[in-house]
Amino acid sequence: MLSLGLKGGAALGATLAAPSIILAEGRRPRIPSGVMSGDMLADRAMLWSRVDRPARMLLEIADNPEFRGARRLLGPEALPATDLTAKLDATGLAGMDTAHYRIRFEALGDHRAVSEPVTGQLRLPPTTRRDVRFVWSGDTAGQGWGIDESRGGMTTYDAMLRQQPDFFIHSGDTVYADGPLQERVELPNGELWRNLVTPAKRKVAETLDEFRGNHAYNLLDANVRRFNAQVPMLAQWDDHETTNNWYPGEILDDARYTEKNVSLLSARARRAFLEYMPLRQRPEAPGRIHRRFAYGPGLEVFMLDMRSFRAANSRNRQDGGDAASLLGSEQLRWLLDGLRRSRATWKVIASDMPIGLNVRDGDHFEAVANDHAGGPLGREQEIARLLRAIRDEAIHNVVWLTADVHYTAAHHYSPERASFKEFAPFWEFVSGPLHAGTFGPGELDATFGPEVVFQKAPPEGRANMSPAEGYQFFGQVDLDGDSETLTVTLMDASGAALHRQVLEPQRG
Repeated sequence: MLSLGLKGGAALGATLAAPSIILAEGRRPRIPSGVMSGDMLADRAMLWSRVDRPARMLLEIADNPEFRGARRLLGPEALPATDLTAKLDATGLAGMDTAHYRIRFEALGDHRAVSEPVTGQLRLPPTTRRDVRFVWSGDTAGQGWGIDESRGGMTTYDAMLRQQPDFFIHSGDTVYADGPLQERVELPNGELWRNLVTPAKRKVAETLDEFRGNHAYNLLDANVRRFNAQVPMLAQWDDHETTNNWYPGEILDDARYTEKNVSLLSARARRAFLEYMPLRQRPEAPGRIHRRFAYGPGLEVFMLDMRSFRAANSRNRQDGGDAASLLGSEQLRWLLDGLRRSRATWKVIASDMPIGLNVRDGDHFEAVANDHAGGPLGREQEIARLLRAIRDEAIHNVVWLTADVHYTAAHHYSPERASFKEFAPFWEFVSGPLHAGTFGPGELDATFGPEVVFQKAPPEGRANMSPAEGYQFFGQVDLDGDSETLTVTLMDASGAALHRQVLEPQRG
């Protein structure tokens, strides 16, 4: 990763000039995976791309789509060591509302061989109050449903793009590294689903290159590439970036895997995830995935990591101890300290798994809940400590957004209905999948008093419904810059609104 101010030099200007001789196309690098942006702050953002051969990233950034007065940046080299991906932490963006960027690659050792440009844009966090819109969802290319180009590919991404969001939260399961694809899958109505299949998608991922190949696969979809070029992403991971329901130290009992050590698999998966996501890495915390982003005075987003610090999945009914860890003590302190310090009206906790739904892993439990209606046990104890502190310290306007369970729902939590009563009421909104099998609905655990206000899931008796049947979902959040009301809309794959919840901010 390279961080540079926006100061162009004469040599770079010459490099970006049109070549005087038309080169053979085979000499020019290509950009097969498009461009991405993310982890945006008021004055900087991560820019990402990937090229087909070793090359140097070249960028132009402007405050207008015509690139008048564009400033130039010399980016890093894209090398095989990072699967030919390149990321730049572009600084000096203060004062821009929308940054327009253009990326080229110059082949190493052949300065006249420059790729065609690929353009993108991102809207930067405001410094004053204004309307903000963002979308969230999770689960891409899961349960055997990959890219069927005859059906338009991953069309939910196009539906999200039509909403013109300022940014996107991918709530995890960004890829399904444990989900090989078959070229043809018969649908219930007798039609065929025809997957585009690459070598990396023919088996479960075990090697670093196989994990990388799962990320590259999703970027073959034109809908995904268009969306990524227009909407910056805040990415988090869950289990399927590695393997289903994994936890550190696990030894797999799965005949599909030659490598059984999940800690080794997850290290490879993390590296591929960090290479392929526009996620900023800090020298003091290499590999960290939990982080926070202020988006103007009205909104702050807290991105959780519910994978890296968890203990083994279990019956989840421990009365304390490290065996009940989910967020881990350090991340829990980080989250609570960030909530205390936040001056934003709304604090959004982006959680890769829900709080009150029983998510089972065989006879064990995968998420927070444990199907025990009494007081907090197991992983519920971390959430109870957090919720109690939010109430006692009068931290207002906290909303939870999540995915993971492959249907959409609005849950209201209240101490009046709960076994554990030491918290203030709050909302949790569930969305997804983006492009995967649809399941559900799940069962609620009574510990924190959740109530289903709305849900849409497959009809009774149906499971793993394909994207062809329309049960794909995303959520949209609109912050009104004047009133600071927050409107959460649950939407389907066509962009139709299914449920809308208007939340008024609590003051003082």
